[in-house]
Amino acid sequence: MKVLQINSVCGIGSTGRIATGIDQILKENGNESYIAFGRGNALDCSTSIKIGTDIDNYMHVAKTRLLDKHGFGSTRATKQFITKIDEVNPDIIHLQNIHGYYLNIELLFGFLKKRNKPVVWTLHDCWAFTGHCAHFDFINCNKWRNGCEACPQKTEYPSSLLLDNSKLNYLLKKKIFNGIEKLTIVTPSKWLTKLVEKSFFKKYPIETIHNGIDLNIFKSVNSLFKKRHNIEDKFIILGVARWDKRKGLEYFIELSNNLSDLYQVVIVGVTEKQKRQLPRNIIAITQTTNVEELVEIYSAADVFVNPTLEDNFPTVNIEALACGTPVITFKTGGSTESIDENCGIVVLKGDIEKLTNAIAEVRDKGKAFYTKACIRKAKDFYNKNDRFHDYLNLYEVILKV
Repeated sequence: MKVLQINSVCGIGSTGRIATGIDQILKENGNESYIAFGRGNALDCSTSIKIGTDIDNYMHVAKTRLLDKHGFGSTRATKQFITKIDEVNPDIIHLQNIHGYYLNIELLFGFLKKRNKPVVWTLHDCWAFTGHCAHFDFINCNKWRNGCEACPQKTEYPSSLLLDNSKLNYLLKKKIFNGIEKLTIVTPSKWLTKLVEKSFFKKYPIETIHNGIDLNIFKSVNSLFKKRHNIEDKFIILGVARWDKRKGLEYFIELSNNLSDLYQVVIVGVTEKQKRQLPRNIIAITQTTNVEELVEIYSAADVFVNPTLEDNFPTVNIEALACGTPVITFKTGGSTESIDENCGIVVLKGDIEKLTNAIAEVRDKGKAFYTKACIRKAKDFYNKNDRFHDYLNLYEVILKV
């Protein structure tokens, strides 16, 4: 079996690591695997294919910023890449993130329809079935169900500073993305699956394959984090994210103001600017690439709180579980799907009082009450190798049809 994956990045970020993980599993099982990517440099893949150049990316960005035509640039780069696809001649083409200023969707899907090869498409967000945005839950927008126009998120990724082309983008995507005979859609969450079923993709088969993590890395470890920060007698409330208005940083600020000194709020992933603006009683740590450090912080925490206001299937939840730490999350998107009553608590979105009560409940029961169930949940459902094998099995089923 020969598989070609197409993603914006290779070995970098969550989608890039998913692509290289699948690549590794394929090769370990005697298959031929390639990853085509459009941004940055490739990591952890010896059979990568670069799509376009930095100049192609910049031109695509300009077309997006000025004309709101994201996905309709990179003409030359996509034509050259299509020639490369024919040279590789894969049995299955697996699309990951195809947005990101590197592909022309009209040219690519015209080619896919002509070649009629099986296509798997993992949707990591909602961009494929909207006229502009990658997420719409935060503003409760439902235009995508029937046709976008006058996009309220025109300046959000992929940002347009001038024109609003959302109406035409939606109609073109609907036309371009439909008509592939052998297309299977995959989503990382049941929440996103339900949205896709209401979109113009609803006629296609849709599978849910949750994201996984490396359980050899994310596990409960002995941690000196509390001792280093002189907070050994505190109940640690941890939050980890790339913090913006959708991730709920404001709720941690409110918690730090309202909770007694028995508690300590720890935030990981802030920028230097955000760090300076946070209350002094919050321990704020800028974004870290040191995974061992992150695992130590997860392990030291008594509870992981995710007050996200918009999310697909947050990996931070399962990273915390794997480290034995219970999770409290708002009832948002797919954030609740990794949580049950044995390993955490789900709270209505935005309800700070119930969030505070849930933290108190975990403190009363004690972290040890949850730890074994948290670790078991991560082991049973979110081992990355198991999830990558799900893709391998899906490929095999598709090729037998």
